[in-house]
Amino acid sequence: MKQLFLIFSILLTVSIALAQQSGIGQFLKAQPEIKSVEEIPGNNFFTVTYKIMVEQAIDHSHPEKGAFLQRVFVADKATTAPVVFITEGYSASYAAIPRYINELSPMLNANQICVEHRYFGESWPEPLDWTSLTVRNAAADQHRVLEIMKRYYTGKWISTGISKGGQTVVYHRWLYPDDVDVSVPYVAPLNFGVEDRRHGPFIANVPGTAGQRQKIFDFQAEILRNRTVYLPKLKSFCEQKKYTFRISLDEVLDYCVLEYPFALWQWGNLVDQVPDVNASPDSLFEHLMIVSGPSYFAIEGMESIKSFFVQARHELGYYGYDTRPFKKYLSIKTARNYLSKIFLPEDLNIKYDKKPSKEVRKFIDTTDARILFIYGAWDPWFASGFEVPQKNNLLRIVKAGGSHSTRINNLTSDQKEVVRTTLEKWLEMPVNME
Repeated sequence: MKQLFLIFSILLTVSIALAQQSGIGQFLKAQPEIKSVEEIPGNNFFTVTYKIMVEQAIDHSHPEKGAFLQRVFVADKATTAPVVFITEGYSASYAAIPRYINELSPMLNANQICVEHRYFGESWPEPLDWTSLTVRNAAADQHRVLEIMKRYYTGKWISTGISKGGQTVVYHRWLYPDDVDVSVPYVAPLNFGVEDRRHGPFIANVPGTAGQRQKIFDFQAEILRNRTVYLPKLKSFCEQKKYTFRISLDEVLDYCVLEYPFALWQWGNLVDQVPDVNASPDSLFEHLMIVSGPSYFAIEGMESIKSFFVQARHELGYYGYDTRPFKKYLSIKTARNYLSKIFLPEDLNIKYDKKPSKEVRKFIDTTDARILFIYGAWDPWFASGFEVPQKNNLLRIVKAGGSHSTRINNLTSDQKEVVRTTLEKWLEMPVNME
């Protein structure tokens, strides 16, 4: 009798799983906007995972311009379960890795949908039209995916994203405030210029201790002061890696050194490994290459994220470099306009539009949307983080000493409890933080 019961239980479990797979699979294949559906290996937390290609207008305000296919990953749990909606800011290739799961999905026992950003990964229009790469069109993409998937999923919706994906969360919420119930953007900047001036003073005064910041400055000065030693090393390194640049190697060295403190503090895991200036030149150079190597400025390195630089120049903004402390050691007279000089497609002439960032700031000041911002206090991007007014529908959690890798799972116990109680209140459902 026990064996029969066990067999029955197994068959029931299998049949339920197959029924759920059949349900979401049949639904996806029946939607006219979805042009391909492919089942792929996924995290065992979910019943089944699909890669789908959704037809999107190149310009949602002018559909006559044509369409392209946008890659979306759908990881199914249950029709009535909540949905974690990831508004990726770049390629979503990681979502095809079988073990991938967003940290919010198990906390909420939720389905998971990851939307690749237009003009990244496999989501490119042909022919390429840079004028249609706007926050409004990207938000319209996400809105369209939501409209499709809400035909199937009936639970709460939680949008989330990291860094540029966090920006994407807030821009989408600004333009479509009722699309989701709650938003959780991580380490999301709101820049007010192509070269926002807040990052330099932040790096010079905020992260770490005064001694650590001085050691970083001394390291930078040591490299620049002895460029005749380090330029041959850089030349050999770049030849070995087959890197090419739009600027001279002298300038590449300048920018590697100027970028160094931002890169170091952004990830926050190498601060105690900054070598003493009395270390060997080989040790100093090796450390520079690990933290702030030339691949970032190389033509080969920027190819996969060139769309990001276009967006930064057009609407999202970026950060600048403070060259004044190293003026006598640099080969460049100024770092202004470096984004266009180094990163933008050479035939692209684009002007910065300050309206979206100002409108989003106004939205945050006035909205009733429920948004939970998460930041690391030593992350240079926190210098241009969203300023959040004291309102019941908004909360900003800042991890002391935290970097760009700050997540709910690595917050302090007290902060995790605040996140849990806030999400439970906003979503009116239990949240599992274990």
